Amino acid sequence: MKKTERKTLKNNKAKTEFFIITGISGAGKSQAINCFEDLGFFCVDNLPLFLVDKFVSLSLSSSDKRFKKIALGIDIREGQDLSGFPKIISGLVIHPRVIFMDASDSVLLRRFSETRRKHPIGKSVAESIRTERKILSNIKAQAAKVIDTSDKNLQELKENIADLLKISQKEEMKITIISFGYKYGIPADTDIIMDVRFLPNPYYIKELKQHTGNEKKVKEYVMGFEDAKRFVKLFFTMLSNIIPKYVKEGKSYLSIAFGCTGGKHRSVVLANILKEYLVKKKFSVILKHRDIDK
Repeated sequence: MKKTERKTLKNNKAKTEFFIITGISGAGKSQAINCFEDLGFFCVDNLPLFLVDKFVSLSLSSSDKRFKKIALGIDIREGQDLSGFPKIISGLVIHPRVIFMDASDSVLLRRFSETRRKHPIGKSVAESIRTERKILSNIKAQAAKVIDTSDKNLQELKENIADLLKISQKEEMKITIISFGYKYGIPADTDIIMDVRFLPNPYYIKELKQHTGNEKKVKEYVMGFEDAKRFVKLFFTMLSNIIPKYVKEGKSYLSIAFGCTGGKHRSVVLANILKEYLVKKKFSVILKHRDIDK
């Protein structure tokens, strides 16, 4: 390779955004690829794995601006060749961000039933889903981000992907903090979940019951207990130690959830306090109170 070609490759490598979209059949991979396309990416779906290295090399050596933003779709249709996914990806001249699309089994079963599609594996849908999860487990473990589409519509998916692209461009970790109520179920795509139901519940205090953790008097009640103060000190110290390690490992997205019974009081207080703590440490934070209005 000539010196000028090496320089072009190096410059293009620094400027190129490269994503691989994969995941469970029926979880929305095709819709995700369409979202990337709408956001200006050059997308190729179901490219054979053995051609990925060649495609990436050609893209990086090209002066065509279309190849500065590329997204490849890879899925179970690759069959046994998927076993070579980790080795092929690790050998690429530019490291991709792998986005893994997922959904609950019940939702996948419903989607296949409604569309009357056959599963690519060819067995019964339920058995195919179990087999596919096993085959893709190693790929999912390597993903930079897992997007669970069980309760997402197309617009929400597009907003999720737009957020991911903003993060990748800034090269910083985005931390999402969620408060939720266990009575409404656990958030699907969460990395760290803390159950704060061990703290006294403001719901049983008459003057606090109809208020939320966003209000000062509820916060003062929850944080007035030594257990709450001790928990905040220990948990926040742990996060301070492990977040830099996640960053070092290349993780760009981290979601932390606090759960209480109804998602209105204790979890909201703790989520708000953690956001303040992480913002002071210069992290980019998104805060969601999932069940506060239920």
